[in-house]
Amino acid sequence: MKQKIISFLSTCNDDIKNLCTYLYENPEESYKEFNASNHICDLLYKYNFEITRNFLNIENSFMAQKGVGHPKICYLCEYDAITDEGHITGHNMVTSISVSATLALGNIIDDIGGSVIIIGCPGEYLGGTKATMVNQGVFDDIDVVMLAHPDTSTCESGSSSAIIPLGIKFESERKLSFLNKNSYTSLDAVLLTLNILNSIKKGFPDSLEINSVISNGGYTTLLLPSDSEIKLCIRAYNTEIANYAYDKIKDIANYVTKLINIPNKFFLYEAPSKELITNRTLNRLFSHNLKENGIIDICPAKDIFAGLSIGDVSHRVPCIHPYISIIDNTNIKYGSLDFAKATVSSFALKQCNIAAAALAFTAVDLIKNEALLNEVKSEFFNTKKK
Repeated sequence: MKQKIISFLSTCNDDIKNLCTYLYENPEESYKEFNASNHICDLLYKYNFEITRNFLNIENSFMAQKGVGHPKICYLCEYDAITDEGHITGHNMVTSISVSATLALGNIIDDIGGSVIIIGCPGEYLGGTKATMVNQGVFDDIDVVMLAHPDTSTCESGSSSAIIPLGIKFESERKLSFLNKNSYTSLDAVLLTLNILNSIKKGFPDSLEINSVISNGGYTTLLLPSDSEIKLCIRAYNTEIANYAYDKIKDIANYVTKLINIPNKFFLYEAPSKELITNRTLNRLFSHNLKENGIIDICPAKDIFAGLSIGDVSHRVPCIHPYISIIDNTNIKYGSLDFAKATVSSFALKQCNIAAAALAFTAVDLIKNEALLNEVKSEFFNTKKK
């Protein structure tokens, strides 16, 4: 079966290259990936996948499937770009790897049993849609989820930060400034909240970071600020620590409201994300298959300070999020325009092919070896208990 995967991938190289190049040349910002979503779905349709567009009524999302029953192997796509920067983190390559693995597994799925599923997840840079899908039960009946991400080095899947994007809005009466110089304003409430927060940060855990910006604080000196807002990004080692900070900040804001009588409202300005829990058994299996396909040098697990929306998925189903080097020039930096250009290089496309083969090999191992799949699931449930 694995040789069939290799042979099949060689027949669809042009389609994957064209997909990766199309996404690179036509970048679309988060939640506006109209052309990208349609282009991916059209390719999956060409290979006889059953497709649901605008999956869960989420614009530009999709779900495609081949096969029947369990085990259900799921790959994820991300295809948004950064405005005016393009695919500097390689989401065009994320999609190309996932689609390639999906097509390869789909080609043999009727012979080995089970199902292959691919889900398109728009809006990753703005928190993404995976948490919504988790809450809607999309992953409850799926056995394993995998996504490989392009990078400047090949690394095993590690962890990510838990993120809570908390917004606080204070509202006061609109008054003329020259007639009400002693009145408290919404901006006073914002500044007092930030000052108290800065004062108590010393007692916070080292694995917690809070970044803040005053996103609105008044627009004319004639009027007192009446509608002021803070956006805070709570970033922590895990969700428990993030929630600890979230509760502290709410306590501070509510205290300020009580102290100077300026009402507040709390909101999330993006989707939050939990920390990524990597399934070590699945990780080990994928790394073995990566080596079998020719990528020998694999760095240890990569833990990143950023949030990943797949983190929410990893709390519901066994997941991995490994990293694949797509550069042959060590001067190229991740997140740069040069990195974006590298995603459509011949070297990157070769690495895409290898990563896709390893993802498909891993799926075959799990489908054909029930004991191996049970080991993956046992680790997941034991980790959840802890």
